[in-house]
Amino acid sequence: MNVAKINKLFGEEINAINMGLESFAENLQREGVAVTQVEWRPPAGGDKELAALLDSLEANRDLDIDAANREAAQRILSGKPTLIDIGIAGEVIPGMHKKLILHAGPPVTWDRMCGPLKGAVLGGIVYEGLAADLAEAEKLAAGGEITFEPCHHHDAVGPMAGVVTASMPVWIMENTTFGNRAYATLNEGLGKVLRYGANGTEVIEKLRWMADELAPILRKALALRGSIDMKNIIAQLLQMGDEGHNRNRAGTSLFIRELAPYLVQLDDPKEKLARVLAFMHENDHFFLNLSMPASKCTVDAARYIEGSSIITTMARNGTDFGIRISGLGDAWFTGPAGMVDGLYLPGYTAEDAAPDIGDSVITETAGIGGFAMAAAPAIVKFVGGTPADAINFTKRMYEITAIENDTYQIPNLDFRGTPTAIDVLKVVETGILPAINTGIAHKEPGVGMVGAGLVEPPVSCFTDAVKAFVKKYGR
Repeated sequence: MNVAKINKLFGEEINAINMGLESFAENLQREGVAVTQVEWRPPAGGDKELAALLDSLEANRDLDIDAANREAAQRILSGKPTLIDIGIAGEVIPGMHKKLILHAGPPVTWDRMCGPLKGAVLGGIVYEGLAADLAEAEKLAAGGEITFEPCHHHDAVGPMAGVVTASMPVWIMENTTFGNRAYATLNEGLGKVLRYGANGTEVIEKLRWMADELAPILRKALALRGSIDMKNIIAQLLQMGDEGHNRNRAGTSLFIRELAPYLVQLDDPKEKLARVLAFMHENDHFFLNLSMPASKCTVDAARYIEGSSIITTMARNGTDFGIRISGLGDAWFTGPAGMVDGLYLPGYTAEDAAPDIGDSVITETAGIGGFAMAAAPAIVKFVGGTPADAINFTKRMYEITAIENDTYQIPNLDFRGTPTAIDVLKVVETGILPAINTGIAHKEPGVGMVGAGLVEPPVSCFTDAVKAFVKKYGR
């Protein structure tokens, strides 16, 4: 031991680096020592089995995960989601038919559906005229007369319950870079609406007005306007305080500006045109059903890349939360849907809430939504938390993504690009789960929206996906 060197060390100013428990750093700081705290975690949260699985991927010298992920990320960045038309679901969605009902999330059977999804399904059956009332609709649903499949299996997405039936009008979104399309219904607004499981007479009447009046008028205006570059609008809304998932005031306003000059040129009665404009104006969430298919057709271009660990789908049905991975094809990896921690409408509490539900988390998968909360500090008034929390959520997401977006940028972070392309390997290695903000539906069918908040997905779906990835690609 060189005592002279040790004495010299302690005679000089010490700059310490602490890895791990922050209490060690705090003790030094109290003594006036400069300390840099390093946020270090053991790989895979200290899980030896998972850490070994991650190591086994490095042993496959024929596999270049980084190159595969760069290709997936580049496809996402180069995508150009474009609104081209409005159509009828049964006429434009691949595989759609009269007795098929699409729903949010991974596959689920009637007996496992949560309350709000069942409520929306029953409303959809009545809306289609397949049943005269909800009681008859329930007999059809439970008796095997109706086929249930995920929206994602038909190039579609749906918020909350996500129910799509054959005669509903849908947005047609095309990724003009790659030619793939995505579809979504038109947004009904908040409160007692089908997507939150409400299914009363007023809900069905609104849906019919949307099909008979709203959609045809918007379609004519869009035909006059021509296709709309949604990527450009999403880039703008991030500069204006939205994040593209639960705060859509700027996005809705921008969309109204795109169509208003053409709406007033139509020959429809002015009271109908006024109703359409008022409906969009009064519904800040109108843009959600545009940002979702824009995100889906963008991320779908990154599917089926051999060796890529990028997550191309995240979705939930109120029972299960599921993900799909680029290099693992169409396989779903699921875990139990979590409960949302949020703010509730007057008269409701957490006791009334259904588990996490909806396809809207496709926005996070594409690098907006919860991953762009730093752009929308006002969202905390809707989902809870503080503006600082919103910024921290976004900063953490850089640790589990492959790239920073070159178009979607955040003013609060010096116009840094949003964290984009979630890497399931990084999720498991760091233990950081994707940040998700969402609405909350009542647990009973037929009630509707009760609040909004933040939720963490289940860890198991990510670890199961990594195990399957290693089984396919590891050595």
